[in-house]
Amino acid sequence: MPRYALKVEYHGAPFAGWQRQKEHPSVQGAIEDALARIASGPHTIAAAGRTDAGVHALGQVAHCDLAEAWDPFRLSEALNYHLKPAPIAITACAEVAADWHARFSARQRQYHFRILCRRAPATHQAGLVWQVKQKLDVTAMQEASLHLIGKHDFTTFRSTICQAESPVKTLDRLSVEAVETPQGLEVHFDVRARSFLHNQVRSFVGTLERVGTGSWRPDDVSLALEARDRAACGPVCPPQGLYLAHVVYETPPFAGR
Repeated sequence: MPRYALKVEYHGAPFAGWQRQKEHPSVQGAIEDALARIASGPHTIAAAGRTDAGVHALGQVAHCDLAEAWDPFRLSEALNYHLKPAPIAITACAEVAADWHARFSARQRQYHFRILCRRAPATHQAGLVWQVKQKLDVTAMQEASLHLIGKHDFTTFRSTICQAESPVKTLDRLSVEAVETPQGLEVHFDVRARSFLHNQVRSFVGTLERVGTGSWRPDDVSLALEARDRAACGPVCPPQGLYLAHVVYETPPFAGR
């Protein structure tokens, strides 16, 4: 039974998240329904990460098993046809080894987050950024972010419903950058780790935004981390500005695509 890796891009607004749900639309459910239209099933696909409601993806990765062999290009074209009009696209497809797994073979997940700083309502970026009405002190946010990089117990930045066995994770990168755009100042976050806790990235961003407004000092982030207490976390930011940008594998399945 051949296995195929799928690189998936989607706008998260219409979905209750990645994971299939009985009563709400999901990205997984939409792709499995599309697979059922082109190949006998049932179909259950696995993904590199389960994004929450409203979270977007530029480079989610999933895999599926099919009873018959497909040309990868034809498979992606067929899926994209049957996914319409849902805002989901298969941007690459490749046949992979039978023991390759979208989740367990991954070596790193990379998330991006965008904050738009302006008072006027967002138009073109609506639903794609978290909009705040004041300018943020990006230098202070950068200083604060350094406290979070490395191996730590991230209990403070972990959802109370997180199902991970341990709160200890190693954060490889957390960069904060000011970017001038025609629509206004944006603050971009690049967050990388092998794996993440539930709501960890949004907890980081919401806490660092408090530093950017001056409500927190940069060193307050270190104190929050050391507290190992969810109550010490800043507010969890909304999902609209969060993107699963890229998943890293030891052998890239989409090399050259």
